[in-house]
Amino acid sequence: MARAQGARAQMALAFETTYGTPPVGGFTKMPFASTALGAEQPLLNSELLGYGRDPLAPIKDAVTADGDVVVPLDAEAFGFWLKAAFGAPTTTGTGPWTHEFQSGAWTLPSLSIETGMPEVPRYAMYSGCVLDQITWQMQRSGLLTATARLVAQGETVGTTTSAGTPAALELKRFGHFNGSITRNGTALGNVVSADITYANNLDRIETIRSDGRIDGADPSIAALTGSIEVRFSDSTLVTQAINGDPCELEFAYILPSGESFTFTVHAVYLPRPRIEISGPQGVQATFDWQAARDSVVGRMCTATLVNDVETY
Repeated sequence: MARAQGARAQMALAFETTYGTPPVGGFTKMPFASTALGAEQPLLNSELLGYGRDPLAPIKDAVTADGDVVVPLDAEAFGFWLKAAFGAPTTTGTGPWTHEFQSGAWTLPSLSIETGMPEVPRYAMYSGCVLDQITWQMQRSGLLTATARLVAQGETVGTTTSAGTPAALELKRFGHFNGSITRNGTALGNVVSADITYANNLDRIETIRSDGRIDGADPSIAALTGSIEVRFSDSTLVTQAINGDPCELEFAYILPSGESFTFTVHAVYLPRPRIEISGPQGVQATFDWQAARDSVVGRMCTATLVNDVETY
């Protein structure tokens, strides 16, 4: 009897034309490190009395379909997750192409994601997936991955794939070695680590349905937050925090072959941090920053991906 192994797991993704309806084709094979995307339906204990000490049969509750997917930051496949987070990009160029994703879209595209375990076989199609949050961390070493949190409408399980033969992408992965951070166009030094979290803060439309699924997931006020941990060497960031002025932070990755990913936060506000001296080692400060809409640019952030993919 075959046993499922993560090493043989597969994932395919396609954008939907109609929310909750998987497309008949157009799927793309996606690289991923792990996934917790799934559907669950809890049981409600019976509250009825008069039938003795042994409980009556439980009742099924509503279906919840959601979960996190850990994916690599790469030059091609990551564009699908950026489109899910911000909407369709503005694409320019003739190869390589420049895809610019902007925050502030009123509507977000939905996806169908199929995860497959061919040895069982089990192919689970999650339709109506909308991206709720995406987060990643910049540091000196280690594997560079992002975590995408999804809200789905439901799960359909079968023994054969519904994604056909998904298109394959070339994996050109960014690494922490390729990363840089600038503040107002100038390199920001002494940064130990940085965290970036963009959230669409989805509102689940939990209406009464016979199948127990949601009717949709609508984006509300977005949030862009994070933290920067720096070696304390000057008062530039502390002075900005005290004055309450915003700055522009740019988190960028550039491959030697020319592909790049740049995430620009146009108006970052810093809190006044506590500067602690905890011992003889170097002094570090952590700034838990928040972003807001920049009045000049007209949006909160811009994600720019340069690669060989013509369109998303």
